[in-house]
Amino acid sequence: MTPSSPAPPTRHRTTAGPWIRSAGSWIRSSPGTYLWLAALFVTTVVVHQMSPDFEEDFLRQRSTNIHELAQDPVRVLFASAFWIDGGRWLPYAFLYTVFHAPAERWLGTLRWLTVVVLAHILASLASEGVLAWAIRHGHVPPSAADTLDVGVSYALAGVVAVLTYRVPPSWRNVYLFAVLVLYGIPLVTGRTFTDLGHFTAVLIGLACYPLIRSRHRTKTPVAQ
Repeated sequence: MTPSSPAPPTRHRTTAGPWIRSAGSWIRSSPGTYLWLAALFVTTVVVHQMSPDFEEDFLRQRSTNIHELAQDPVRVLFASAFWIDGGRWLPYAFLYTVFHAPAERWLGTLRWLTVVVLAHILASLASEGVLAWAIRHGHVPPSAADTLDVGVSYALAGVVAVLTYRVPPSWRNVYLFAVLVLYGIPLVTGRTFTDLGHFTAVLIGLACYPLIRSRHRTKTPVAQ
């Protein structure tokens, strides 16, 4: 009886490779989103090393409140977009992947960044302008001029809104209604300056429709 030859070693196939390649391809297709997200990760780690009192003072100096806007508006409008109040990065990683990345892939980095900048800056100025009016007329105390207001939620709201034009026509009104309800209810019930800022950012995102049209024109071949 001849001894049987040893069976060839079994090759274990892994599915990790394709997943990693797909994730890398997705990230490369929306570089602005993930560079921004990486910067937020770094600043979040930095914030976690601070004491609570120092953190509040540090973030207030980078806040788009009335006091800081009056001192150096360009600096705080830029700086406020790179800090998260509350120190929770993972939810933003999810939201950036669900909303920012598809918007950047669809619009291209330059047009996506235009929506982000417009929503962040104009919503910040609008909400703080209303707050300044409320302080001037005695509706809120003067101390509100130093309110902590950092974060990326205005830009996110603008991008969520502009994606309305990406949704198939049969579902577009449903998506738009959901967005208006999501941001409109807090404005009606809470009526804070941040609620106003979020709803303003939604309107700004919807007003960016000309960017969508210009994108379609650049992709349309010219007839010979």
